[in-house]
Amino acid sequence: MSKIRIYQLAKELSIDTSDMLEVLDNMGVAYKSHASTLDEETAAAVLELINEQRGLEAKRQKEQAWQALPHRAPVVAIMGHVDHGKTSLLDYLRKSHIADKEAGGITQHIGAFEVETKGGRVVFIDTPGHEAFTSIRERGAKVADIAVVVIAADDGIMPQTKEAIAHAKAADIPILFAVSKIDLPSANLEKVNNDLMREGLVPEAFGGDVVVAPISSKTGEGIPNLLDTLLLMAEMEDLRADPGADPVGVIVESRLDRQAGVLVTIIVQQGAFSVGDYLVAGESWGKIKAMITADGARVKSTGPSTPVQILGFSGMPAAGEQVEWVPDDQVAKEIAAEGRNERAVQEVEEADKHRIRSMADLLHSMQGSQKKEINLVLRCDAQGSLEAIRGVLARESTDEVEIKILLAAIGAPTEADILLASTAQAAIFAFGVNPSGPVRKAAEHKRVVLRSFRVIYDLIDEIEAMVKGETEPEYREEQIGQAEVRALFKLPKGGVVAGCMVVSGKITRSAKARVLRGKEEIWRGSIEDLKRFKDDVREVAQGYECGIRLAGFDDFKVGDMVEATQLVEVLES
Repeated sequence: MSKIRIYQLAKELSIDTSDMLEVLDNMGVAYKSHASTLDEETAAAVLELINEQRGLEAKRQKEQAWQALPHRAPVVAIMGHVDHGKTSLLDYLRKSHIADKEAGGITQHIGAFEVETKGGRVVFIDTPGHEAFTSIRERGAKVADIAVVVIAADDGIMPQTKEAIAHAKAADIPILFAVSKIDLPSANLEKVNNDLMREGLVPEAFGGDVVVAPISSKTGEGIPNLLDTLLLMAEMEDLRADPGADPVGVIVESRLDRQAGVLVTIIVQQGAFSVGDYLVAGESWGKIKAMITADGARVKSTGPSTPVQILGFSGMPAAGEQVEWVPDDQVAKEIAAEGRNERAVQEVEEADKHRIRSMADLLHSMQGSQKKEINLVLRCDAQGSLEAIRGVLARESTDEVEIKILLAAIGAPTEADILLASTAQAAIFAFGVNPSGPVRKAAEHKRVVLRSFRVIYDLIDEIEAMVKGETEPEYREEQIGQAEVRALFKLPKGGVVAGCMVVSGKITRSAKARVLRGKEEIWRGSIEDLKRFKDDVREVAQGYECGIRLAGFDDFKVGDMVEATQLVEVLES
């Protein structure tokens, strides 16, 4: 369009003409009446402004809807170094706030429990440590809102403390440092604060924003303040949930009981689960036969931020799986079957992928963001080497590429490092130390970049080349097969499957696809389903028939060609 009348533009944008005139007045646009014309540039500016206003209004309405929801209790994960007091703190919280309510004082261990305070509830996840916390997060589940990292006042920050901090930071949740064992004569809170300073964490006592809470799980000193601080942090996070929404939760743990069968601990995230509801979690489904709280009480229904043990799952779902409500057992079985199929396809696709073997591959996997972040786990043989390399890495960050050190510690890489790197999409650099065989195998399995260096200049050269992009690979699209569309089949639930004959090469499930009509490309995207008769298959070779369903394209015609392509790295000659 070259020109458009004001009333016509208002009609197209579905707003009143008077509102359109008000917009023009605010923009300083001159006009005689609503019949006046606007040139293309002015009309485009009006359109952009109105869309921006609509976006702001939609955001405002969304914020209002959020503010109307009730607050929920914070979910807290407790982590830290071995023997620094994690278990003692959990035991104190359980006994002082739960055991009094229990019949016979028997604690029903369900993997999570809640503490009632004058200021509200706090939910604690009773996990073995930061590795379990991260393995849950690796499945895409945000199970905790706040992390409590326990540091012994007589010991200070230790290797597992640093790992716990790294895992909590990677989860992007607030951290509260609980300094335990302050009742001991050897307790030294100042040392702990200085240790935190050396890690770049400035405690509130030193003018920073890092929260430190001294406690004793033996005497109970400081624990009421710890709970109050957690509630204050939760208030700052503005945690809310919709109790009327379809129920959704996340699995904290599952175990097999000889008498009861599969027992699954979940934390409800929104909505309310009730006895008799049907559930799906990954490949498992079930009907809730009973729900048991941490104090052993059976409940009929449970709402947001509530930990509860469920009896009724047919299989044993993994920690971190999302639990969803479904209307009946038929839907539950279908979704669980889809979950099994998806896992099978993912396993095939993972087997087809090239292992990440270079920093260039890691960079390539991060394409799409304005600024690339290179996450690193650094392991060294000595503190001097560690500090020197950290200094080099700090200088190598640029406006385009930022190097972030998730964990820097003395000693060889561990399997916990592999888990952290896998979840945070990080690389592991080891200087002067050798990873063990199991760690190397774990890195290969998780497709984690694991590099060992003996000469510091070799490490620096790789960092510099990585940041400058000198090692980033170039890719080209390569055709791997073609299939001719010979019949069309409409699916009962919508969509179309193209009955095809592979006329050259092969069609693979993981390939990208182009649809050609004559010589013209009319669509490109991904293959959603590839079948031989009724079976899902990984690939179909030349001379064989197959069914192809594309992701987002149904407008096939007999005679169309489906071309399968893949990206191939261009190697230097």
